[in-house]
Amino acid sequence: MSDRPLSAEPFDYARAFSRTIGWITTAEQPILRSKRVAIAGLGGVGGAHLLTLTRLGIQSFNLADFDRFGTENFNRQAGAFQSTVGQPKIEVVSRMARDINPDLDINAFPEGVTPGNMDAFLSGVDLYIDGLDFFVLDIRARLFALCAERGIPAITAAPLGMGAAVLAFLPGQMTFEQYFQLEGQPRNEQLLRFMVGLAPAVLHQAYLVQPSAVDLVNQRGPSTPMACEICAGIAGTQALKILLKRGEVIAAPRGLHFDAYRNKLVRTWRPGGNSNPLQRLILWLARRRFMGK
Repeated sequence: MSDRPLSAEPFDYARAFSRTIGWITTAEQPILRSKRVAIAGLGGVGGAHLLTLTRLGIQSFNLADFDRFGTENFNRQAGAFQSTVGQPKIEVVSRMARDINPDLDINAFPEGVTPGNMDAFLSGVDLYIDGLDFFVLDIRARLFALCAERGIPAITAAPLGMGAAVLAFLPGQMTFEQYFQLEGQPRNEQLLRFMVGLAPAVLHQAYLVQPSAVDLVNQRGPSTPMACEICAGIAGTQALKILLKRGEVIAAPRGLHFDAYRNKLVRTWRPGGNSNPLQRLILWLARRRFMGK
């Protein structure tokens, strides 16, 4: 059975996305339409990324997720409803995206990204956007490494508190591993390095009213719907600039952290990534706070 939505009228791409014209040109819209974006993970941020980019007019995607929706996803995930509990996330959000644009070309990877399908997942891709769960580090690192090897721009947007921290890794510039320096580290140290590296400004920590909710050892952490939507907005904007080759793209070791609760936008800069002296101090404080060391 096809999951192509039924409609009372034929789909008209130009009309559907005509209200974007002005912020992009009529000549740029077909460029976006021709691009292919890969998104791994279709939960909190990944589902929002897909819907945002579909509404921007991008028409081709490689999507990967092996998980199913549960009640615990209701607070933040675009495809989480009473009616979708127990359903595969990749099927639900693909259906939602095709309800916007029935002509989408989707290569689906319902087993998620694995070492065996990683090459295929990035095949023909113009941009990779990270939507993997925070605690999925090995596959994430491998994906970013393969992007660097293939010259594919890659973005990660972390939903933190009521804001988002965004890092872009562009071809020929600092890589994911050079920035985070996870290789060879114990699991808990990798988690700390990823957490601290994502958000050197740590804007969200000031209003973490129940610190015990952050449990790195048992892989649990708090989340908000606002953060996921902010992630999609910022990452979608960076995607537009990368794909249309216009506008400044801030690349690692520089990043952006916007926090709506704190009313702050910070441009971060950590030369050397996690080996930066200031970053090493923040890591030491994080170990004491979250690991009791």
